[in-house]
Amino acid sequence: MTASPFPVLRLKPKADARRIRHGHPFVWSDELVLDRRARGLAPGAIAVLEDGERQPLAIGTASVDAKIAFRVLDRDPGARLDGDWLRARLSAALALRARLFDAPFYRLVHAEGDALPGLIVDRFGDVLVLQPNAIWLEERLDEITAILTDLTGATTVIKNGQSRARAQEGLPEESATLTGTAPDAALPVQMTGATYLADVTGGQKTGLFYDQRPNHAFVAGLARGARVLDVFAHVGGFGLAALAGGAESALAVDASAPALALAEQGAAAMGQGARFETRQGDAFAVLEAMAEEPARFDIVIADPPAFAPSKSALTQGLRAYERIARLAAPLVAPGGTLVLCSCSHAADLGKFRAACLRGIGRAGRDPRLIYTGFAGPDHPQHPALTETGYLKALAFRLLP
Repeated sequence: MTASPFPVLRLKPKADARRIRHGHPFVWSDELVLDRRARGLAPGAIAVLEDGERQPLAIGTASVDAKIAFRVLDRDPGARLDGDWLRARLSAALALRARLFDAPFYRLVHAEGDALPGLIVDRFGDVLVLQPNAIWLEERLDEITAILTDLTGATTVIKNGQSRARAQEGLPEESATLTGTAPDAALPVQMTGATYLADVTGGQKTGLFYDQRPNHAFVAGLARGARVLDVFAHVGGFGLAALAGGAESALAVDASAPALALAEQGAAAMGQGARFETRQGDAFAVLEAMAEEPARFDIVIADPPAFAPSKSALTQGLRAYERIARLAAPLVAPGGTLVLCSCSHAADLGKFRAACLRGIGRAGRDPRLIYTGFAGPDHPQHPALTETGYLKALAFRLLP
């Protein structure tokens, strides 16, 4: 075998090389032999990973001072990580979405789920919003942008560098227009029969949450004639989907006035403005206040931000999910449906479901689980990484 031109990182003799051989894409810093040469590698440098017996395992990027010290880019240690390699990975991601969706509105690249660690790309027609959440991507932004525009025909690529993951990599928070002209207004997106307005330059994340698409569709299917309460609604999420499904009314609650304004614009664009109302405020406070009010709803949805973004926050996060369930359950009319969501990868499905059931029980309601949902297929899961399968949605019928 020809010697690699790249530096080598070696696993400690007791490290589990089988985990990498079986597909895990990360190596932690305490699994590596960090000699002077290894510590001298620049963050994001390309390196070959060897097992404790010096057998090559993979090629990837090294950041030995970070918690994730090595990211597998290719399990072929001799792979050439050039423009052709990038194009092949991006082309494969695009081909999957082209089979899944009729319109170019979806998550185009889902990091390790598309074998491109750290890279998130959401597509809004001719506009792409890119999140480069790893050092190796920062150094290749021009190349990635050129390939993406060539493959998709997109005219604008926006860099959103505001994620928590970037901070963990030591990358600055920064955003920029990489090519084209950033839109000066929110972009309309048709999804599940609803119209959403995505603020791709100033909104949360990339401007819209594509991951909830199948769960929006489930709620829309239940919604005919229903009174709907959508808590943590962002730009209309479940509420607008419910109106598209024939809901009698929808009330959206969120702390962000700009997000609720976009939700109202979406409802108006659908011709449903008269059936849609908003209420700005802290979700916990609003739910507590609504318990003293007469209104009850056939469907209540709570889709909060990540309460447990890490293992260290898990206990506190599960308490927050339990509290949301306890406050939301009394607002569900007898025989109605409560939908609870979590985007916390640290809270697995079993722990999240248990927290929800504790909250519902504390509210004195009798639940039956009727639906378990996840992110859509444009968010492919890497089997070894809970991070790529972060989203859970549970729907409970609350018996009369």
